[in-house]
Amino acid sequence: MAMAGLYRRVLPSPPAIDFASHEGKKLFIEAIQSGTMEGFYRLISFFQTQSEPAYCGLASLSMVLNSLAIDPGRKWKGPWRWFDESMLDCCEPLEKVKVTGISFGKLVCLAHCAGAKVEAFRTNQSTLEDFRKHVMRCSVSDDCHVISSYDRLALKQTGSGHFSPIGGYHVGRDMALVLDVARFKYPPHWVPLSLLWEAMGYVDKSTGQQRGFMLISRPHREPGLLYTLSCKNESWVGIAKYLMDDVSLLLKSADVKDIENVLSLIFTSLPSNFGEFIKWIAEVRRREDGDQSLSPEEKARVNVKEEVLKQVQETGLFKHVSAFLSSANSCCRNLPLLSHQDNFPDIAASVCCQGAEILAGISGASVVSGTVVNGKSEHGVDVLFPSSQMKPGCCCSVSSNYIGIHPASNDVLTALLLALPPETWSGIKNEKVLLEISSLALTENLPTLLQEEVLHLRRQLYLLKRCQENKVDVDLGAPLS
Repeated sequence: MAMAGLYRRVLPSPPAIDFASHEGKKLFIEAIQSGTMEGFYRLISFFQTQSEPAYCGLASLSMVLNSLAIDPGRKWKGPWRWFDESMLDCCEPLEKVKVTGISFGKLVCLAHCAGAKVEAFRTNQSTLEDFRKHVMRCSVSDDCHVISSYDRLALKQTGSGHFSPIGGYHVGRDMALVLDVARFKYPPHWVPLSLLWEAMGYVDKSTGQQRGFMLISRPHREPGLLYTLSCKNESWVGIAKYLMDDVSLLLKSADVKDIENVLSLIFTSLPSNFGEFIKWIAEVRRREDGDQSLSPEEKARVNVKEEVLKQVQETGLFKHVSAFLSSANSCCRNLPLLSHQDNFPDIAASVCCQGAEILAGISGASVVSGTVVNGKSEHGVDVLFPSSQMKPGCCCSVSSNYIGIHPASNDVLTALLLALPPETWSGIKNEKVLLEISSLALTENLPTLLQEEVLHLRRQLYLLKRCQENKVDVDLGAPLS
């Protein structure tokens, strides 16, 4: 027998005021006149309903990221790059979020991984007055937005923990406009700011910590030009722990005599599924009407990628890594291969299988053209790579047909070593080796673009460790050295 189901809920009023009611409209007009609805227009342009009952956090975040025009750097559907709940799978598997939702700390982690600048505060780390100032700040401009994590019970609503963006503020009535992403349940509504603050003070039973709010804005630059970390595979917990904790312990307990010893110790102990963790980012586009020319935007992105790759390959550490991977004793025996399942994706794999043609010399880029077969449909695609003049150094790199036109194992491993926390090397007993590796991995010695890339990776590592410990609960917007 089919269940009738539920059709919305009556919004408890008071304390809330329906946005579409006569009083709600009056508050809206007054707030516009006072200049505290500037953030509303972009948010409402991307307002979405959560696609799953427990996706309130993901819906709120994707709505805000799109409002801030942050480029996800990867395709959503067709040729379009766009944030969708289904793409926010770092820090927590979607299947788990679908069942239990997502914690405040994990959503902060997601926002960082998506490329946003985030300032996060639990209620025990802030005050009502500070919260009011932050809401006001994001209400008088459209370059930042507030996501609130609160308990519905405080607002006399059904349910418990919930996330939603704040769309505006009424100064005279001290009320915030909650753009509730569970639109199937409650409409957007005004609530007293002090009551929303009280609702954020409720303890999340799954973490034992208070809820809070986060300010999300655009970063100074788009992060992750060539490399990023992936949490799609649940093994990321063990890999993050290995990189952030175990490597330093290994170096402290071993008697390493030179840089090759250091690399051997780190690389031969890598978890077997390490290749699922660090990814390089390719430009994949649908080929339209046989046009293989690059747009100015594509040229700019690929040229910057090429420069970052060149800077990686010019580091002293890269030379050591390449030499180690080329040695007869290490090459392709004990190292986990880097995976290309996602960032040289099924698309590119299909391209290769369909007999790809390599077209070089296009504005510093190489283009692999071919056909993607998806069921019964076929699509022409181009995969754009930064060019590289480096010669292949190890069979551990990908197919020799493509060595030299995109980041390979030695590039990726070099970038990851550079991203390890500086204190990783402090336990090395041999002072000469300690000084040499510390100098090779010193962030301040790197060119600007590579330095930013490395700091982005280091931030991701730090965030993943904090997420794993469920401690992402502070302002993580400050640069990491």
